[in-house]
Amino acid sequence: METRRRRASPLRATWWRERARAATEWATAVHARLERRFPVITGIVDRLVSVNIFDSATRIAAQCFLTAVPLLFVLSAYAPESVQEQVTTSITTVFGLTGQAKADVEQTFHPPSEDLRQATGVVGGLMVLLSATAVSRAVQRLCRRAWVMPRSRAKVAPWRWLAWIALWLAALVVQGLLHNGFGMGATLGFPIVLLMQALMWWWTQHLLLGGAVPWKPLLPGAVITAVAVSGLSVSAHFYMPRALNRALADYGSVGSVFVMLSWLIVVCVAVAIALSVGAVLSQEPFLRSRLGPLPTAPDTSAPE
Repeated sequence: METRRRRASPLRATWWRERARAATEWATAVHARLERRFPVITGIVDRLVSVNIFDSATRIAAQCFLTAVPLLFVLSAYAPESVQEQVTTSITTVFGLTGQAKADVEQTFHPPSEDLRQATGVVGGLMVLLSATAVSRAVQRLCRRAWVMPRSRAKVAPWRWLAWIALWLAALVVQGLLHNGFGMGATLGFPIVLLMQALMWWWTQHLLLGGAVPWKPLLPGAVITAVAVSGLSVSAHFYMPRALNRALADYGSVGSVFVMLSWLIVVCVAVAIALSVGAVLSQEPFLRSRLGPLPTAPDTSAPE
């Protein structure tokens, strides 16, 4: 009996190797047929795989959360009271916060400013601002991967990282006004926010890629990203207030951290997919003839 088992083991291993090779050949043949019939779909799938969207999105979300909280404390310590009130309005409006979650946000941005300034310090504020460039670098890596661009073609001066942070902080301050349509209601606010998001992501790609890609090919990714982010912003009004209030009631501030981080991951996944899809679509024949080709063909090897 033992001898039979020893003889059967090599045969079984050979059978599994043959099956694995046959499955690989079948998958390769299917991919080749799909690439011939649906080149756009296969191009998008291949690009999403090379971008590694979930890994990239999780890193960006974590960096955003670790950066946003200290930056908001610094902003609360040194910004004028009118700016503090506007930031509070923006956060509560974007997420539609109510109840305990809204009260906590308002309390956070109306602390004893002198005590907070002493606790933060000028040096601490500068260190927080400099460390915030980690988010800029993470978004830059995402843009570079979406365009299959090696690091040598997307060298970015450090001032661009700081400029990106400064403009997005400014955008955060005015979010409340934009969502409210400058006092005329959400009906006007949504298209304004959609336009603002498209311009911001258009500019983000150009800035963090160091101008290596012309403006026109960047437009599809900016528009798709704006639609995705704006749609998630609308859905946040239905999900975030209940989720945050429930988490605060059940688990305290730890629960709210989990809810916010989970939501940031969802948003960053949407951004990663949208930018990648836009990069592929911009170089398809129909759009390429209207937007123009890239100056040089991007390197097809995996970006760093």
